[in-house]
Amino acid sequence: MPEVHRLDLMAEQSVIGAILLTDRCLTDVERELRPTDFRLEGDRALYEAALALERDGEKVDSVTILDRARKMGAQISRQYVLELMELTPTAANVMEYVRLVKEESLRAAMMETADRIREGVEGREPPSAVLSAAGQRLDALASQSSLGRLVTPADSFLAFFRQRDAVEAGDARGYVCTGYMALDELLGGGMLNSGLYLLAARPGMGKTTLALNIADRVAQTDPVLFISLEMDTEQLAAKRISRETGIPTQKLLMQPLTEPEEAKVSQAAKSLASLTFYSNEAPTVTVDDIGTLARSIGGLRLIVVDYFGKILPPAASRRAGRVEYTTEISGALKNLARTLRLPILTLCQLNREVEGRQIKRPQLSDLRDTGALEQDADGVIFLYREDYYADRSTVDPNVPSLLEVDLAKNRHGGVGSCKLAFALASSRITGMSYRRAKREEIPEQFRLGEEF
Repeated sequence: MPEVHRLDLMAEQSVIGAILLTDRCLTDVERELRPTDFRLEGDRALYEAALALERDGEKVDSVTILDRARKMGAQISRQYVLELMELTPTAANVMEYVRLVKEESLRAAMMETADRIREGVEGREPPSAVLSAAGQRLDALASQSSLGRLVTPADSFLAFFRQRDAVEAGDARGYVCTGYMALDELLGGGMLNSGLYLLAARPGMGKTTLALNIADRVAQTDPVLFISLEMDTEQLAAKRISRETGIPTQKLLMQPLTEPEEAKVSQAAKSLASLTFYSNEAPTVTVDDIGTLARSIGGLRLIVVDYFGKILPPAASRRAGRVEYTTEISGALKNLARTLRLPILTLCQLNREVEGRQIKRPQLSDLRDTGALEQDADGVIFLYREDYYADRSTVDPNVPSLLEVDLAKNRHGGVGSCKLAFALASSRITGMSYRRAKREEIPEQFRLGEEF
């Protein structure tokens, strides 16, 4: 056995030796190690016996541990127990031994994951399936590395003050700004890391446009992953270029351009290509697929998913009812946000029942398919335009629409609303001034909303 392996086994044996010397260290060890972390069968059996005695409220020492291990079927000699106690002159360093055991256990698990990947590749399994399985396994290992570790009051507040130090230093990496001052103010600064945020509205209200605007603003400084399940790559590019040039998206996709317009498009494309904005090609993805794509982007700060209803459920859940599998997808998105420690902004459709109401402003009960969405979300943002329901003849297409943004749920703060200006033809959404000298200066569709 190589020297490194002998040292690892000595650490494992020293952990058991420390427990045999004094039961006072058992509580600390139990927080960090599982029986499966021990590679030697005898050490694992002694550890399980010590845990069983502790659960039963019985005395834990070298004699009772050996006796319980034998009753549990282990073949362990008294001589081996004495050797372990002699190997460990003191229990003072037990947590250092624990660290070494935990690291070796994780190495072994990572080797097993690597073997499974190799088997999948050699077995000609679909690469996406191999990557998805590997991603799940690695996430489990990342969680396992700290599973069972009790966060002390001191640790908890230390983490909090690290966050405060970052905020005070102007490097608040604990959240991601949307780039819209009014919305960020409502959110308390932006979207928190590990948070799941819903951007919900009826079709055509402006969800994708606002999401693209937010994504591009974030991508000016940090990588963004935009999962588009409704539009192809060229359509996304056209909406983004339209915003930069003012040329309608429809014309960019289907009509000839003048030379000046072509020059504008070329310049806009060059500018946008410099942003760290990544998107997908596949028309369908699972949450596991999203995780795989996200892990391939270094320094990723935000995931946008357009939209929730198009996410494919896991194969095992596809025979279940829609409510059941959408509940599973919602929980999986929240878990992914926590695992990757970055916000996920997910677009959602609202129920058709909204159209039948006299007052059509959305509310939380309008979220489609499952109440789990509202429960899992850290924030729910609704969009509403009065002119969406107005007679088209009364709306001036050359004047931006009034887009009402309603933060209906905010797990970490208050709720409220703000207003943005939405130029539909060019996919541009901007902040707006709240100062108007005279009512006559307000465009007709703005008057359809409440006064501002």
